[in-house]
Amino acid sequence: MKTFRAALISALFNAVLFAQVSPQTNDGLKDARVFDPASIDRAIDPCTDFYQYACGTWIKSNPIPSDQASWGRFSELNERNRLILREILEAAAAAKTRDADTQKIGDYYAACLDEKAIEAKGIAVLKTEFARIDAMKSTQDLAEVLAHLHRLGVNVLFNFSSGQDFKDSNAVIGNADQGGLGLPERDFYFRDDERTVATRKEYVAHLTRLLKLMGVPDAQAAQQADDVMKLETAMAKASMDVTSRRDPTAVYHMMTLAKFEGLSDSFAWSKYFAALKAPKMDNINVVVPDFFTAQQTLLRSESLAVWKTYLKLHLVVGQSEMLPKAFDDEVFAFNGTFLAGQKEQKARWKRCVAAVDGDLGEALGKAYVEKTFGADGKARTLEMVKKIEASMAKDLEQLTWMTPETKKKAEEKLAAVTNKIGYPDSWRDYSALTIVKGDAMGNSLRANEFEFNRQLQKIGKPVDRLEWQMTPPTINAYYDPQMNNINFPAGILQPPFFDKKADDAENLGAIGMVIGHELTHGFDDEGRQFDAKGNLEDWWTEADAKAFEAKANCLVDEYSGFVVGKGVHLNGKLTLGENTADNGGIRLAYMALMNVLAAKTLPPQDGFTAEQRFFLSFGQEWCSNTTPEIEQLRAQTDGHSMDRYRVNGVVSNLPEFQKAFGCPAGKPMVSAKACRVW
Repeated sequence: MKTFRAALISALFNAVLFAQVSPQTNDGLKDARVFDPASIDRAIDPCTDFYQYACGTWIKSNPIPSDQASWGRFSELNERNRLILREILEAAAAAKTRDADTQKIGDYYAACLDEKAIEAKGIAVLKTEFARIDAMKSTQDLAEVLAHLHRLGVNVLFNFSSGQDFKDSNAVIGNADQGGLGLPERDFYFRDDERTVATRKEYVAHLTRLLKLMGVPDAQAAQQADDVMKLETAMAKASMDVTSRRDPTAVYHMMTLAKFEGLSDSFAWSKYFAALKAPKMDNINVVVPDFFTAQQTLLRSESLAVWKTYLKLHLVVGQSEMLPKAFDDEVFAFNGTFLAGQKEQKARWKRCVAAVDGDLGEALGKAYVEKTFGADGKARTLEMVKKIEASMAKDLEQLTWMTPETKKKAEEKLAAVTNKIGYPDSWRDYSALTIVKGDAMGNSLRANEFEFNRQLQKIGKPVDRLEWQMTPPTINAYYDPQMNNINFPAGILQPPFFDKKADDAENLGAIGMVIGHELTHGFDDEGRQFDAKGNLEDWWTEADAKAFEAKANCLVDEYSGFVVGKGVHLNGKLTLGENTADNGGIRLAYMALMNVLAAKTLPPQDGFTAEQRFFLSFGQEWCSNTTPEIEQLRAQTDGHSMDRYRVNGVVSNLPEFQKAFGCPAGKPMVSAKACRVW
């Protein structure tokens, strides 16, 4: 499944890296607690290393499963969810009488599981697509072929999608963006550290092995792989780096369609848009204009043969799970083992559950919600959201560094935030998507095309503010600055993040912090650039903007000082939004706890006060083990800090934590230069 919408949503964590399944059983997960005293390592001083104190015993007891790159408390819950989804899908596949959605999810899952049929069809399953690529006579023919591949969800050369207009949040426009790279991020093509140099070498070797599997003679495969690497390096040179892309003003360049086409007039844009079946557009957002200017040079300099090889490779990589095992294993060997340190491939059923969730997420999600999510959980979550929003209103009111003019705008934005909890009010219609039993590759490609077309046809139509960007079983949450809403799927509203049996101290430390985190995103370095209606507008006075930047720079410097394996520093600028949200979110949740404690007493439990259990619940939701490879990869590409620093970086800035645990000045968890934005 491919993601087509170009959105600025700020999620709690990187779902691609962490929505993973363990080979372990469901034993013990039903009794998961928001705060677990047994996870604490009491030999550690909480004022020296709070993360290790809160999680040390859990870390020792939960090694990374061999089919994972990381394993944490998110993973524990995801394991339970996947088992529930598997049960739903197996029943759907076996049922004799089925409605349309049940047929689709059941037959998709069964076809994905049928490895014998996939092996029998072999690479010939892509014969038609390869023939279309081979039929190109010149680079002028690239336009129609690229349009076809884009509709199938293949990431080649550039991306085209729909999205809200930054300056008019009620309008959906077209977005043309850079794309087409095989390595995780553009700087992987240029950094000269030992690990990155080795990554480039292994990537070329990986492409060579894939080409041999595709039938290219050994003598030619290495040269073709080198040629593709050179092409991607040229594309990377024209691409914007991941940190720069965090600034909304850097990725918004409205142009007439004619002006955009002039950036790369060697490309047959009229043929591309016709083959894409795009709605009529007079203007589009060109995310990175320099990329399309450079595309002009590439179209003139690169041979047609190199383009053909490049397109075939990306098609194969994108669809490797629906190809014979040799292809699937090779793609995993590079992306899973080399890049992430994962020792073995996940069981087939686990990956097929994820595939159904990706391609038919709301059809599967509807069945999941019926099985797991009750109205009482939704009501209590909404009650907690209101408590956190009240905390932020009070925080804004008490701010001393913001002028009344800007404060009024901030209060208006907060009041306009809308909340979505659990699942959509109306479910997606998949009637136009054909799912055929026994056709794994066809189902995947048709699902990609269905989703691409669904996104494309939004252009020129009013924004659907009720749409969700995550499926109901997802263990995550997000804030969307253009919608100005916070979203909490049903999947995360369970232990260890939320438990109806836990008291307010524990729930506020866990899911309360998550709510505060997402709410704070509306006022982080990205979110603050959008107004109450979701429009990119500067509503800050010059003095307030400078004050915010000074406070934000404190976090940039603080987190840039944190180091992961082999001396790689976190990127404080890349992670600024998430660090701001972590620090702000925990403060808002704590303010809500203080309001609770002002009205009633929460007695000590398990030897800990309410305040201590609040912080322990927060710390324990980030308990995890991670391979060195994925830590380094995340440090270079992920907007989220490592779990250890998401805990220790936050509590070291909090006098409230230091008071709760009696931490004296000079201890590591007492920052000499505490940072605070919100």
